[in-house]
Amino acid sequence: MNLYLITFTTGVYEEQRVYDSHKELLSELEKHFNIHLIYYKEAEQIPSNAYKIAFIEKGGVEGATIRNFSILPYPITLLADGKGNSLAASLEIAAWIRAKDLKVNIIHGDVQTMVQKILVHHQAFSAKRALKGKRIGVIGTPSSWLVASHVDYLLAEQRWGVTYLDFSQKEVIKRFESITDDEVGVEASLVATHCQSCLETTPENLLRAMRLYKAIQMICTENQLDAVTFSCFNIATELKTSGCLALSLLNGTGIPAGNEGDLQSITTLLMTKELCKTAGFIANPTFINEKDNTLSLAHCTISPSMTESFRLRPNQEGVGISVQGIIPKGEVTLFKCGGECLDEYFVSSGYLTENIDEDNAYRTQIKVKLNKPVQYFLNNPLGNHHILIRGNYEKEICEFMEQNRCTARE
Repeated sequence: MNLYLITFTTGVYEEQRVYDSHKELLSELEKHFNIHLIYYKEAEQIPSNAYKIAFIEKGGVEGATIRNFSILPYPITLLADGKGNSLAASLEIAAWIRAKDLKVNIIHGDVQTMVQKILVHHQAFSAKRALKGKRIGVIGTPSSWLVASHVDYLLAEQRWGVTYLDFSQKEVIKRFESITDDEVGVEASLVATHCQSCLETTPENLLRAMRLYKAIQMICTENQLDAVTFSCFNIATELKTSGCLALSLLNGTGIPAGNEGDLQSITTLLMTKELCKTAGFIANPTFINEKDNTLSLAHCTISPSMTESFRLRPNQEGVGISVQGIIPKGEVTLFKCGGECLDEYFVSSGYLTENIDEDNAYRTQIKVKLNKPVQYFLNNPLGNHHILIRGNYEKEICEFMEQNRCTARE
């Protein structure tokens, strides 16, 4: 990994002197990056898509920094270890930038703190770059009840670099009908072998669900899709199965897959994969307890990889097959990128306290105690679907969303 430090200093620029003056920090960074100290007057030599940060090497560079403001990558990050009055200079520069109503962040502290902040900063930068060119398949149209979960394709592509590709549900039906039970028999057996039990269903139902999985998988492969959302409710009656198992298995193979044609949630799921390198679970809040600051979540498309065990059951409507997963207790993160332009977000870490199993709810059901107030869901929500991630990624997600100039909702 290359890290270009746009170095602001006074007097004659001497790279070795700069390195020696900040050796403690730079030598620690060299454990993670190939460091390139670039004098600010030579910044044009840095590759346009390279990872770069403004390095305030000492005081007295305030004027030079604001005169060369245009070369700083935005949102602006200033690195200052405090040596040579660099922190004081950074504070003055940051105040000038904020006066222009622009975002700026100062990375400062002990060496290990600075290194960790830069690693998180780089993780967000890499995820943003990885999203560019990603292809999201949209099979069918969003469910009619998702009145606040639409995305403007053009604006989303401009902000995130992703492309949405529409596919007719007729194409899925055609492929489904061309796939025989024998073609999915082995995979169906493997799924049945790995589950804890199969309840209230039949082998025939499993085969139909696996044929739908195969049909969607073929569309993803042939069209080089990086993620897919499928509004399966519209054709469940015609196919006599649902897309729940198909989407769960796609999530398990590393292809983010969402239901109901929810464009905001599938994009959030893709962000989760690129940033956190893990699967996420699209879930509905089903009950909120303000007194305990907890909420219950449920849905039917969880990846088996997120569970410690799972059952196969018909979905809530009694159609097809769904994964009823048991998720280990522990730290989790709840995340949603929303708004028609995908420029707002909510994120909170929390703790998964228990798995629940209530009637008249989607199959995988959990209760989470959040670290942020649950009143967000009642006062200022970004729709119903939110993404649950195992582990605490709040810091990484905040950095990622801030780098992409998104506004947090609380």
